[in-house]
Amino acid sequence: MENDISRITCPLCSADHVLPLHVDKWREYVRCVACQLTFVPSVFHLTPSDEKAVYDLHQNSPSDHRYRNFLSRLFEPVHGRIAAGSHGLDFGSGPGPTLSVMFEEAGHHMAIYDPYYAPETAPLTLQYDFVTASEVVEHFCNPGEELCRLWSYLKPGGLLGIMTKLVLDREAFADWHYKNDRTHVSFFSRETFAWLAEDWNAELVFVGDDVMLLRHRADV
Repeated sequence: MENDISRITCPLCSADHVLPLHVDKWREYVRCVACQLTFVPSVFHLTPSDEKAVYDLHQNSPSDHRYRNFLSRLFEPVHGRIAAGSHGLDFGSGPGPTLSVMFEEAGHHMAIYDPYYAPETAPLTLQYDFVTASEVVEHFCNPGEELCRLWSYLKPGGLLGIMTKLVLDREAFADWHYKNDRTHVSFFSRETFAWLAEDWNAELVFVGDDVMLLRHRADV
């Protein structure tokens, strides 16, 4: 690897023991020994304008039934674990907010935030019964800081629902389509979420292959 990984610290847990994992024609990938986060060193990150240009290509909308079906993998387990009329925040709602619409249709009260498409920060001054982040955390350049911010938006006992593809192993990573999106810079594994849950003293549930639910303990 061209990067001097001895100078790289993990953007999630701040550990300084990282190992090379993979190199492709665009960038390098390293894995943290402590929390098992795989990440792209910052030197390879896109500029905000280049990143937004990729997001602008997305054609998602509430009228797209295939997109709704995709989001149902996160919607259903969250909806099944929250009280009627709960207040939620969909973080990283994208250019065509849809998950928030699905929750509103189910009787919940929703706020949205997206740094590019819904940048009004007033929703980030409140706390919620639940927070969702669908296909968002893989874009985090500083996941330690950004995930803790998401966690802070929850009321005691609140629920954080995350959907993102999970890293399996080195061999699978080499052929993994998910890494080829250059806006994806943080790749989580089950071990990473287990580390996060322990750090937060949170209850963790895995649903299927790509949904993680973290429950804010009411007594801490």
